[in-house]
Amino acid sequence: MASLSFRNILMTLTLAGILSGILPEITLGQNCGCASGLCCSQFGFCDTGNDFCGTGCQSGPCIGSNGVSVAEIASQAFFDGIVNQAPAGCVGKSFYTRSAFLNALSSFSAFGTIGTVDDSRREIAAFFAHASHETGSFCKIEEDGGASEDYCDENNTDYPCVPNKNYYGRGPLQLSWNYNYGAAGQGFGATIRAVNGDVECDGKKPDLVTARVNLYTDFCNQLGVAPGDNLRC
Repeated sequence: MASLSFRNILMTLTLAGILSGILPEITLGQNCGCASGLCCSQFGFCDTGNDFCGTGCQSGPCIGSNGVSVAEIASQAFFDGIVNQAPAGCVGKSFYTRSAFLNALSSFSAFGTIGTVDDSRREIAAFFAHASHETGSFCKIEEDGGASEDYCDENNTDYPCVPNKNYYGRGPLQLSWNYNYGAAGQGFGATIRAVNGDVECDGKKPDLVTARVNLYTDFCNQLGVAPGDNLRC
C-alpha cells in the first residue's frame, strides 16, 4: 500500500488525543472565531467551499494540497455508521463527536491531505479502524481497569516516562505504555505495531490483528479505496 508516513501517523495519534479530550481542545477558526465545521479563509471570513477552505485557509477543515477535504470523506453518515454500532448506554456515544474530530483538523491540516487521494482515504480509514477497534465503536473512553496498571517501561530511553503521568489506555486509540506513543512506520500493519504492537503483533494475538484489519478494509471499502499491502504486523 502507499506509505502512511511517520509524521502523519504521529499527527493521527495526536488528533486522537484532541478528539477524546485528553489534549486541550482547539477551536476551529481561532483567527476568525468561526463556528464548528466552518473554515477561516485567507481573508478572515467563515464559510465552507473552496473559496474559504482552499488556498490560504487559516483554520478549520481546510482542503489540503491534494484537493482532499477530510470533512467530506469522513461525513456525518460515515461517523454515525460507526457510533450507532455501540450500545445505547455507552458513555462514549456522547463523548466522541464528529464535531470534535473536525475541530482537531484545524491544528493538523496535513492529516489526510498529503499524497494521492487514495493515500488520504487510507489514512482516514486507518484512524477510524483503530479507534473503532479500541473503543468498541466509540463506546469506551478508558481501558477497563487501566488506571490501576503500571504501563511505564523505565528501560526505554527513547520515550522515557514523565513523572506522575499514567500510560494506561484512554481515548479513541487506547494507547498504553510510554513507548507506544512514539514509534511508527510504513503501512497499516506498522500502525498496529505503534498502537499495541507488544500485545498483538508477531503472532501474539492474531485474532485481534485480524479484527483491526477487517475494520480497516471495511472502512476503505466505504471510502472507495483499495486497502493496499502490508496490512498485518
